[in-house]
Amino acid sequence: MLRAYKFLLRPTVGQAQALGEMLRDHCSLYHGALQERRDAFRHVSKTSVKYGMQSAQLKEIRVFDPERQGRWSFSSQQATLRRLDKAFAAFFRRVKSGQTPGYPRFRGQSWFDTVEFPKDGDGCRWNATPHDPVTRVRFQGVGHVKVNQHRTVVGKVKTVSVKRESRKWFVVLTAEQEQPEPLPATGSVVGIDLGIANFLADSGGRFVANPRHARAAAAKLEAAQQALSRFPRVGRDKRTGNHRRAVQKVAALHGKVRRQRLDHAHKTALTLVREHDFIAYEDLKIRNMSRAVAPKPHPEQPGVFLPNGAAAKTGLNRSIMDAGWGVFLTILTSKAESAGREVIAVDPRNTSRTCPACGHTAKENRPTQERFHCQSCGHSAHADTVAATNVLRAGLVRRNANSA
Repeated sequence: MLRAYKFLLRPTVGQAQALGEMLRDHCSLYHGALQERRDAFRHVSKTSVKYGMQSAQLKEIRVFDPERQGRWSFSSQQATLRRLDKAFAAFFRRVKSGQTPGYPRFRGQSWFDTVEFPKDGDGCRWNATPHDPVTRVRFQGVGHVKVNQHRTVVGKVKTVSVKRESRKWFVVLTAEQEQPEPLPATGSVVGIDLGIANFLADSGGRFVANPRHARAAAAKLEAAQQALSRFPRVGRDKRTGNHRRAVQKVAALHGKVRRQRLDHAHKTALTLVREHDFIAYEDLKIRNMSRAVAPKPHPEQPGVFLPNGAAAKTGLNRSIMDAGWGVFLTILTSKAESAGREVIAVDPRNTSRTCPACGHTAKENRPTQERFHCQSCGHSAHADTVAATNVLRAGLVRRNANSA
């Protein structure tokens, strides 16, 4: 199995400048390849340019521009071209399935924040100085960069990536290692229900509070965004030091919220994996749930729109994204696989409207957001606990069906 590791880099001033130039030049290569594909499709009888054709041009590009392209790893540049090829493959796949995706487009250099090296030892070297007490990673064109290695890397390093987050630099490794020993069995099964009022409710009646990290930082974010909005939209070369510091302030606040959300998701998922052998959860369509409300044109007055509840839906969407359900479920699935636990997703329909005692399903069974009261048998409980119980039962039924 493959496991990822992420460590903070401690580059010198010159190394940080070289890392920034590496991102800039790889972004330029990405945009040049994208422009070539656009021109070929628009002007040369809709000809398609493939990855192999663009990869074959790399040698000429490196000779033509040795200062910006020739100094970097050939394999990392191939990985950048593969990144573009994957973007086009995803675009055509969505078009074929009937969706309306956006065409791959040019983006700013701040968006292009990662350079990948497909193989350790080809343009990069993890732990390049093994006899040095300080761990270092070597990048072609940059040098040996210090690494704040806070944990041991187990297994053979396969790929190495360098990533910029705000003003910090990180190295991301993927290591191939054997399947770890599963955790001892506990004999416990659980169903979980994700929500907004409570981040999580399980079938045992326990609740995990929703920390609402973005809401807690809303005042600081609002002030930082207002300070940033005072600067006019000018070219990159004309931006002042105050403008750059305002941008960094906003990015730092968003980064802190992201780290807090990840920390909460990791700790919650780890607790579930350690305590239960089987975990069932709702297969939520988070993207559909957080989609913006479509406008409602007035049938008799062109250009006038009817109220559609967009303000309330926007607040709900913001709360859903702040909870980070998708990140949590991804982390939970990964940890369960490493620990030898079983995780199953079930259909979320009517989980909070079905009575776990008699099976009666009705909208009236849930008179309020928190209260569940069965109109048939009179069973009362917390609505989220009822939903988690129904999720667990559906998960057990699906597991038995799969084993049969």
